[in-house]
Amino acid sequence: MAVGIVLKGNVTVILFRKRTSILITSILAGLIVLPSIGMVVVTNPAKAQKTDSPAPAQKKPALNSPSQSTPSYPAAAPPPRVDPLPDQREAQEHSIETDYRISNLLGDVTGNLWVASWRGLSRIDPNTGKILARVSLPNVAISALAQDKVGRLWVGNYEGLIRVEPRTNEITAQNLFLPSKRVLSLLVDKRGYLWTGTDNGLALVSPDQGLIMTTLKNLPGVSANALTLDADGHLWVGTLDGLVRVNTAKAAIMKRIADLPGATVQALAISPEGFIWAGMPNNLLVINPKTGAVLRSVTRLRGRNVTAVRFAKDGSVWIGTNNGLLRLNPSTGAVLDEVTALPSSRVLSLAPDIGNKLWIGTSEGLAWLMPEVGSAKTHLAFSRAVK
Repeated sequence: MAVGIVLKGNVTVILFRKRTSILITSILAGLIVLPSIGMVVVTNPAKAQKTDSPAPAQKKPALNSPSQSTPSYPAAAPPPRVDPLPDQREAQEHSIETDYRISNLLGDVTGNLWVASWRGLSRIDPNTGKILARVSLPNVAISALAQDKVGRLWVGNYEGLIRVEPRTNEITAQNLFLPSKRVLSLLVDKRGYLWTGTDNGLALVSPDQGLIMTTLKNLPGVSANALTLDADGHLWVGTLDGLVRVNTAKAAIMKRIADLPGATVQALAISPEGFIWAGMPNNLLVINPKTGAVLRSVTRLRGRNVTAVRFAKDGSVWIGTNNGLLRLNPSTGAVLDEVTALPSSRVLSLAPDIGNKLWIGTSEGLAWLMPEVGSAKTHLAFSRAVK
């Protein structure tokens, strides 16, 4: 039944209540609070529906009454969880956590260090660790780095190849017509030309014009996973089925070494003596490039996934694996150091002798190691500690 009419301007508010309910009204700054009361707002009083005989208007309660200034609310359960719609559900299921992998490290001609992570490309001072510049790229899933003879930086990713001018940090060339857009490796030969390894062969690029000079699509083993140069200036390519030697002047295959234990070569380095060190998913092999003979399988690395091989200035060799980092005597294969305290035991890239440190890229960030120190230190700007 109607219990009262409130007039405010040209608005009539008609109040109803059940017989057993108690009318509680508060009017403060034009706001009408009506708990447990049905309300009908009519903008035209003349068209308001006629009600039964209204009860006399009740006295307005004082605002400072404790029962009015501090209303009590019945306890209620929280609203039920709303499941996402199908399209939202799919987005949630496929959301990817931030990736902190450091896929490549490159010391440049100025003595600085380029750090390629899956969050972008940065240049740091290796003496202090200070970040000097960040380069904005269209794709941050960087897979390879190289610097040409005049200092331009080449960045390979899973969508092609990009040229960066380090003085301005600007992109000056991109999206070349490669055998495949998935770039896996980069190397500048002695003439200054850029070899680009993809998952479908090789391309030779002129760094000045940014143009492809030739391609080598019929590469045995198909995928150019890793590249290195021998003493004669020719290219060695690690593939899914062994090693291939390529004449850099003619872009022609000179030699193939197949039937290696484990087949896939994913990391390469040439020792000071000219031997090939080939990292494989289950082995580390030392190979004579002239005869193609396997000189030895490094005992300590048998059964281990070798992901990075780099020689240091002192003649020792650093070996990154899927489960740790070792320094070896290349003559005997003896372990000289085993590094601890890495951000992750999965090592992806190495850069020795830069800023008097060994720089280590892992699946969980960047670390550095001082000489004669067995434990690494994490660079906080490239780890989960700082997002």
